Amino acid sequence: MSRVKGGNIHKNRRKKVLKLAKGYFGSKHKLYKTAKEQVMHSLKYSYRDRKQNKREMRKLWITRINAACRNNDISYSKFISGLNKAGVTINRKMLSEIAIDDAAAFTNLVNVAKDALAGKTIKQEVKPVKETVEKVDKKSSETTFKEDISKMTVAELKKLAKEKNIENYTTMKKAELLEALK
Repeated sequence: MSRVKGGNIHKNRRKKVLKLAKGYFGSKHKLYKTAKEQVMHSLKYSYRDRKQNKREMRKLWITRINAACRNNDISYSKFISGLNKAGVTINRKMLSEIAIDDAAAFTNLVNVAKDALAGKTIKQEVKPVKETVEKVDKKSSETTFKEDISKMTVAELKKLAKEKNIENYTTMKKAELLEALK
């Protein structure tokens, strides 16, 4: 049986590991064996730290919220409990940003939480989503209609004029058609 050498596959595998080890100290970026060891450890660390980073950020947000709550004479746990009772759903990241950037808005949230803890109910007028969406759609469709007809050709404008029963549409020029359609 003839001898089979690794060839390109062998070289490519080593090259890939050495490329990942680029920038490591000492022999860890030059020698394959030590580089492979270090790359394996590095990949484990990066996997672990992606999870830890999420935990650390959440801790930071909670610390910021707690500091802002203490300035408003309420504890963090009571604040969160009050927001839950009031039905306010804002995540901790956004709460911390509000605490940093807009102290007045955060104070309003604290007042909402305090009222909810005291048992006061806040009457909010909740408009159905469909109505607000329909109003927005009507406004946007009117503006898009005006924009769309100005981009149309004369032939397309004449078809629209025929559908809307506009008189003498056949002899009108484009500007006259646009005015008649508006």
